[in-house]
Amino acid sequence: MQLNELASRKGEAVDYQKLEFDYVRHADQDAAMPVRRPVVVVGAGPVGLALAIDLAQRDVPVVLLDNDNTLSTGSRAICFAKRTLEIFDRLGCGERMVDKGVSWNVGRVFFKKEEIYSFDLLPEAGHSRPAFVNLQQYYVEGFLAERAAELPLIDLRWKNKVAGAVQHADHVTLTVETPDGPYLLEAEYVAACDGGRSSVRQLLGLESKGRQFKDRFLIADVKMKLDRPAERWFWFDPEFHPNQSVLLHMQPDNVWRIDFQLGWDADPEEEKKPEKIIPRVKALLGEDAQFDLEWASVYTFSCLRMDKFRHGRVLFAGDSAHGVSPFGARGANSGVQDAENLAWKLAAVLQRQASDALLDSYGQEREYAADENILNSTRATDFITPKSEVSKLFRDAVLELAKVNAFARKLVNSGRLSVPATLHDSALSTPDAQAFNGRMVPGAVAADAPLVRKDGSMGWLLAHAGGEAFTALVFGIDVLSDRAARAVAEASAVAHVPVRTVVVPLDDAHALAARRYDAEVGTVYLLRPDQHVCARWRQPDAAVIRDALDRALGWV
Repeated sequence: MQLNELASRKGEAVDYQKLEFDYVRHADQDAAMPVRRPVVVVGAGPVGLALAIDLAQRDVPVVLLDNDNTLSTGSRAICFAKRTLEIFDRLGCGERMVDKGVSWNVGRVFFKKEEIYSFDLLPEAGHSRPAFVNLQQYYVEGFLAERAAELPLIDLRWKNKVAGAVQHADHVTLTVETPDGPYLLEAEYVAACDGGRSSVRQLLGLESKGRQFKDRFLIADVKMKLDRPAERWFWFDPEFHPNQSVLLHMQPDNVWRIDFQLGWDADPEEEKKPEKIIPRVKALLGEDAQFDLEWASVYTFSCLRMDKFRHGRVLFAGDSAHGVSPFGARGANSGVQDAENLAWKLAAVLQRQASDALLDSYGQEREYAADENILNSTRATDFITPKSEVSKLFRDAVLELAKVNAFARKLVNSGRLSVPATLHDSALSTPDAQAFNGRMVPGAVAADAPLVRKDGSMGWLLAHAGGEAFTALVFGIDVLSDRAARAVAEASAVAHVPVRTVVVPLDDAHALAARRYDAEVGTVYLLRPDQHVCARWRQPDAAVIRDALDRALGWV
């Protein structure tokens, strides 16, 4: 199958796990001299596809190389967070993800026989997307691939394996192996999105460092009709799987994901056999339960990262740059957020809106985010899998207390679920000059809220703000807000950087937006193209807005 054939089947029922894409010889393979491309992305998983789509939507041609010719098999990454769904919205496939996926906000925690408490990840109204959607990775890759097929600036080459990488002052030379033999390809920049066993990382002699956890877990995808709500259920030391933990999630197509902790001494090959899996599932569901096994895997995990995510003209994103345990759904979500951070900066550098130095901030910001994810992931893993009798006694005492004491529930850690990092102290942010309240500090991801469109229909703030350029949220409709909007336009013209202005009236229909942004008449928030706040003012003039734009582009 060709990628454009997949696009033509959009909307049909497609078994993404069985698709095989054709290797096609490219004209670059027959060129007398290596052809130079602006960006080569290595790896067509969720992170590489998201990055390629984002770049193409910013008018940057991108070559996407993958050493295989298939999409993911098995559920793998299944929990996609609200922020990731907002990114998918901007990439043109968020609606499909949500429509197909199972939306959920509620999690329940059990200890032995009892439910000890539940939690709601999205307790407030006024967001366009749920806290999480459960969706098998093969659907996510399939929807992204279909979107990529719609974009002529994406050149996706299957069975093109990177076997060599040499850095030069102004480009990288890649050796690419294909069924027709190797060829050389040059890139101004290379984005390595090729997973935890990154070939690019190995070719450059780099490594990830961190901590390996000596435990094994079984993933079983089970197809069945089960009368339970779309919630996350987590058991500590249940009677049906004593001294271990179990996680249950609903997925689309009546598929349920079950994670069983096995212990370090478990034999991975033995535990993947149906005769070992079926009794475990029946112990959870009941001896008479009817189900079919769809896929199984046994995994171990580490929390680690590369020292630096930028190495010259090669930038690492997703699992190639960092790895975390699966508790908290921080792997794929943080990888997609890596891609979003990198895409606008690469586009700005290639389109001469910023210098190459802007790319240093990619590493600084996403290394900070990775450290935050690794910290939370490590704490969750230590709580779920205590490695000493004292640690287990502490954990069990906390769980007993959590049945009746709300304070103890804050100590229970079955995986602090993924939230986007607030990029405190980012060099691209302008510090506040006036007092503000709330969470929308410089470095935070902009919060969504209902917005009334010009035609009177209801929409959403983030969708209206977009992400193709900088955005100024101007609050109020009067002389002060008009003055602020003119200041934005003047700063944009002088800085030669496009800035989209979104006016948010201060009325009842927009009260939630005003509250979330602590807005007064004339308040302006400047959002980066990745929708992080980079500056905010009460009543700015053009000079301070231009200074903030210069800082956000790395000129200051």
